[in-house]
Amino acid sequence: MKEETVTQPPLQAVLFDMDGTLVDTERLWWEAVQYVATGLGRPLTEADQPEVLGRPVEHTADWLGALTGAPDLADRLHSEFGDRVRTGIVPRPGALGLLDALAREGVPTALVTASPRAVADSVLAVLGADRFHVSVTADDTEHTKPAPDPYLAASRALGVDPARCVAVEDTPTGVSSAEAAGCAVLAVPSLAPIEAAPGRTVVASLEEVTPDRLRALVVPRLRVLSWNLWLGGAKVDDHRAKQLKVILDTEADVVGLQETAGTAARELADALGWHHHQAGENLGIISRHPITAPLGDPEVGFYGAAGARIRIGRAHEVDVWTAHLHYTPYGPYEAAFDGLGPAELIAHEDVRLAQMREALRRIAESADETTPVILTGDFNCPSHLDWPDVAWPVTRAAEEAGLRDSYREAHPDPVRAPGHTWSPVHTRNEDDVTRPEPQDRIDYVLHNGHGLEVVDSRTVVTGVPCAWPDVAGNDWPSDHAAVLTTFALSLRE
Repeated sequence: MKEETVTQPPLQAVLFDMDGTLVDTERLWWEAVQYVATGLGRPLTEADQPEVLGRPVEHTADWLGALTGAPDLADRLHSEFGDRVRTGIVPRPGALGLLDALAREGVPTALVTASPRAVADSVLAVLGADRFHVSVTADDTEHTKPAPDPYLAASRALGVDPARCVAVEDTPTGVSSAEAAGCAVLAVPSLAPIEAAPGRTVVASLEEVTPDRLRALVVPRLRVLSWNLWLGGAKVDDHRAKQLKVILDTEADVVGLQETAGTAARELADALGWHHHQAGENLGIISRHPITAPLGDPEVGFYGAAGARIRIGRAHEVDVWTAHLHYTPYGPYEAAFDGLGPAELIAHEDVRLAQMREALRRIAESADETTPVILTGDFNCPSHLDWPDVAWPVTRAAEEAGLRDSYREAHPDPVRAPGHTWSPVHTRNEDDVTRPEPQDRIDYVLHNGHGLEVVDSRTVVTGVPCAWPDVAGNDWPSDHAAVLTTFALSLRE
């Protein structure tokens, strides 16, 4: 089996925004739009920055045209901006020095801009086109910033992994584009403020940036998938091939499995060339990184929890657990169909709560105070973070034990991002099709925060699955959505 090392990865490339980052054209662009807008009787204010800064000309032209009723503003904005660029390009402090330092150390660079090719070429003539291996402009991709397309295009052109690149940006729009592409971000705000965030560093000037500082921003990442396979996947045709495709498409590094039907963990791992740990008839963990020890009870029953210690790189170890808790009584049914109130719903969680406490006890016994721990699983119950009126005790117990909910870290608002995992195929209740099936978040990736920082978390479903019972042809081979969390690792040798 091939081991993927996750020591500090090399910095493969630095991807530079242009306007406002390398040259002081963001000010020139603002002045150009302000000049046109004022002439139309609608001067710009600070509140207009999100529609102007970091945006392509066409976006701002459409926005300003809708406000003023003036048609076809793009050419006018191009002309005003072009006049200013030709006479007023000034490199930002530290820009040329950083580009030259990266060149001396052999780090590839790209120019990634939402400006058109004609403007980019004017700037490249000032900066020196030979300072960049590739350049991507608004003319080169179907979608420009804030979509990830420009940064993905630059990464492809350089033949590098976006996760091992640093994007240098000056606007929230550009930051969104780079982060959506999976890059680490160094933000150097010009006109609009930018806040620090996981995977994002904010500095006042490029003068304080060195190649070594950029290298330090590219941290190892670990993608963890929690997935209930639905009786091994047997309800869907060609399920094993479809399961493998999901794992490869998500680029998961570790998968906590439930409902493995006894063989799925081994079969999936063998097909991938990965490592695996099967526990009992139902639980399994597969990993592209070596498994150094099983954790918990290897003879665990259909419900319960099992874990594995995974070595990442030369010396890092992470404890990864998978849990499956009993499915009945099911709280969302009792709330939606039986009208039970919070006290009764909580009282009916005793079986699952006992199973969670047992899992937490085993986790605590296996780990010391500094061990990174990740708990995946189908808990068959909602979260207290999602229901304002019900303090669901199973997820509260995990929280009180020091485990954080990675999905809610990435998406704090349950109204805007419900994250439902039950169920992509059950839209009507199986026992009474006149009743809509309650949709809820019952699958989780939790962690204890020791050397683990959530970069992203999302639910995963392939395509648009047909509803039960017509599921055999679905591309998605499960009745649960999966949960994929990307962690930045700050583990120490």
